[in-house]
Amino acid sequence: MILKILVFVIAIVSLAAVVAMFTKDKYTLVRQVVINVPKQEVFDYIKLNSNQKSYSKWLSLDPHTKIGFKGSPDGKPGSILTFESNDKKAGKGELETKRIIDGERVEFELRFLAPFQFTANGFMSTDAMSPGQTRVTWVYNSGMNWPKNFMLLFMDMDSIVGNDIQISLGNLKSKLEHV
Repeated sequence: MILKILVFVIAIVSLAAVVAMFTKDKYTLVRQVVINVPKQEVFDYIKLNSNQKSYSKWLSLDPHTKIGFKGSPDGKPGSILTFESNDKKAGKGELETKRIIDGERVEFELRFLAPFQFTANGFMSTDAMSPGQTRVTWVYNSGMNWPKNFMLLFMDMDSIVGNDIQISLGNLKSKLEHV
């Protein structure tokens, strides 16, 4: 009986590993918001990692999150925001500004160090809709390596992470329009 159970478990794990070999391992999420503020003012705000606390849903999950800065000066490539929380949803990690195209785009790398380790990257871009109106686009790229990518079959990352990005963009809009 124990041998049959062991064979069954091995068969299930093997099947999951094979399915994972043919399952997507990357995903991209895109969210946008229109902010009634001039483009350069919006861009100058989002390029600063120090402003993340005012709009990032993830940094607001735990009011006791320890936030620090290292690397290059804020608003420059190499600037790194560090965060550490006892809340497992926020965890521990770093957000590094990788590249800035002035007035247009801020590219980032997000490294989660705990409770899970993974890296995501993406960018935030600004487009003038009119002299006093700016569209902010947030693109987030991530994934899971084999065999963990099997979990992507059962997780709706568009809802899980995408909703958090949309909330963050809503917070950004509220912050900038009510300054």
